[in-house]
Amino acid sequence: MTLRLGDTVPNFTQASSEGDINFYDWAGDSWVVLFSHPADYTPVCTTELGTVAKLKPEFDKRNVKVIALSVDDADSHKGWIGDINETQQTNINYPILADSDRQVSDLYDMIHPNANASLTVRTVFVIDSNKKLRLTLTYPPSTGRNFSEILRVIDSLQLTDNYSVATPADWQDGEDCVIVPSLKDPEELKQKFPKGYKEIKPYLRMTPQPNK
Repeated sequence: MTLRLGDTVPNFTQASSEGDINFYDWAGDSWVVLFSHPADYTPVCTTELGTVAKLKPEFDKRNVKVIALSVDDADSHKGWIGDINETQQTNINYPILADSDRQVSDLYDMIHPNANASLTVRTVFVIDSNKKLRLTLTYPPSTGRNFSEILRVIDSLQLTDNYSVATPADWQDGEDCVIVPSLKDPEELKQKFPKGYKEIKPYLRMTPQPNK
C-alpha cells in the first residue's frame, strides 16, 4: 500500500512496549508522529529515540503524540529502552510498536526491498487529528533524523491550516509568512492581515505571522 499526502492512514492494533495499541483510539484527537527504525539495539536509533524523549514536551505543546516502531518484539524493546535511557540520559516516555509480523510496516510501506528486504527504513509520518497524512520523510538507515525540522514542519502545517498563509524557505515559528496567491481581494486582505503586508511581487506578499 502506498500512502500519499491527504490520504486517511489505516488503523491497526499492535503490541508495543506499553501494551497493545489500537492506533485510532490511542491517537484520539491529537496529531501523531509515527517514526520507524531498522532494528532494536542499533546505534543511530538509540540516539534518535533518546532525542525524541527529550523533545516530548515540545510535541505535547503542539498536541502531537509520538510513537516509534521497530520490527523486533516488545520484550526486545523493553530491554533496549534500558540502554536508551542509560546512554542518552533520558527516560523513554512514549510507546514503541513491536512489528515483528510486519503488519504496520506493510500497511505503511516501510520496507524498501532495494535498501533492505528485512528492515524498515527511517520513515516519518506526520498525521493530523483527522487521521490524514500530512508529511512523509524517508531517510536511509545510516542517517539519523533531524527532529527539530519535524517540529518546524508541524508548526507550519498547524499555522497554515488556520490562516491564509504559507511558510517560506527556512521559516521558523515567529517569522514572516507568505500570503497565499489565491487571496486577492483588497478588503479581505485588510481583514485577514491587520498587521499589514509587503508586496514584493504581485504573487509574493509577506506578512507578519498572523497568530503572534
